[in-house]
Amino acid sequence: MKIKVDDLSGMEVAKLIGGHIQNMTLHSPPESIHALSLEELKKPEITFWSAWEQDELAGCGALKKLDSRHGEIKSMKTAPHHLRKGVAKQILQHIIEEAKMRSYKRLSLETGSMATFAPARNLYEKFEFQYCKPFADYKEDPNSVFMTKEL
Repeated sequence: MKIKVDDLSGMEVAKLIGGHIQNMTLHSPPESIHALSLEELKKPEITFWSAWEQDELAGCGALKKLDSRHGEIKSMKTAPHHLRKGVAKQILQHIIEEAKMRSYKRLSLETGSMATFAPARNLYEKFEFQYCKPFADYKEDPNSVFMTKEL
C-alpha cells in the first residue's frame, strides 16, 4: 500500500470524503458531526493523505496542527471494498510517525460514541490512545468521545 500526501483534487477522494460525511449524517445529529468537507481539509494547518493499492483508493486520513506540540487526527476513512484489510491501521501508523517527526507531544481525536464507531475506538485503543476530556474547541457531547496519546 502506498500512502501519499494528497491535494484532494481526485474524484475518488472526493467520493470517499462525501461518503464519509453522508455516513456521519446517518449516525449523528448535525450538531455532533465534526467531519470536515473537502474545502475544510485544504486548510494550511491540515495535511491529508490517501492510501492506494495499485490504482485503487483504499482509505485516507489527515493530521491537523492544533499548536506546535499538539495535533488532531481527522478524516480517517477506509474505502468500503478495503474494510478489514489493515488500511486504517497503516494510515494511523503513518500519521503517528508524522506527528513524531513534527515533534508533537500529543495527538488527539474525536469520534462517535455510538456502536457503529466501536471499530474505530478499538483501533485507537490498540494504539494506546486514552479517553480524555474535550480538547481544542470541542464541547462535552454524549454523541462524541475524545481520545489522546502522548508521543
